[in-house]
Amino acid sequence: MQDMSEKSVLITGASRGIGADTARLFAKAGAQVALVARSAEAISDIATEIGSQAIAIPCDVSDFAAVEAAVAQTVQNFGGLDVLIGNAGAIEPISHMASADPGAWSQVIDINLKGVFYGMRAALPVMLKAGGGSILTISSGAAHGPVEAWSHYCASKAGAAMLTACAHKENGRYGIRAMGLSPGTVATEMQREIKASGINPVSQLDWSDHIPADWVAKALLWMCSADADHWIGSEISLRDPDIRARVGLA
Repeated sequence: MQDMSEKSVLITGASRGIGADTARLFAKAGAQVALVARSAEAISDIATEIGSQAIAIPCDVSDFAAVEAAVAQTVQNFGGLDVLIGNAGAIEPISHMASADPGAWSQVIDINLKGVFYGMRAALPVMLKAGGGSILTISSGAAHGPVEAWSHYCASKAGAAMLTACAHKENGRYGIRAMGLSPGTVATEMQREIKASGINPVSQLDWSDHIPADWVAKALLWMCSADADHWIGSEISLRDPDIRARVGLA
């Protein structure tokens, strides 16, 4: 396991699924973790479970002022910020473009795309001042190909992937390790929402087809190691058997 002692990590969407498992694993690896999500009670419970290494920061990632305040609170509590994990994401409501509600469609963009930018915008000055840091963004196969009734999700994930590439282009030479992780389908609440929609082939997958959320957490932890430096500035796919072997996944 990658040693994260004396490192501080901020995780968005930390109230459940990938974010919650990532917080637990990074804390086990020695990191101080800031759990960020709208669900104050859920992140408070997880932070209490983890112990003194964790803090819970209620925050709506679609609000830049709130994200900036969350980064500031993390720095105040832990003395810095070494890793930003942009995990917060939404897919509901799943709908075809011709009948999509514009307000609800826009809200997914606010979370999945603007939320990623807001995290980077708030974290980069802190990391650049410190001489470096890792920015890890949860991507998706939907960032690279259209999926029926997921226009908001596909567009936002494609944008987030480009933001990550831009973060590398602008800041890689200053010690910023920006990378994306495309995990494939993961056994989380989002997959239950997808299943319930009954739209497109992804909704037809069996629950056993999805990987567990802790696999993604393990991949993110590995991405903080020098072994992942070859992929800085690009996107890693957890569908790749070679990557799974490097991470240590069956």
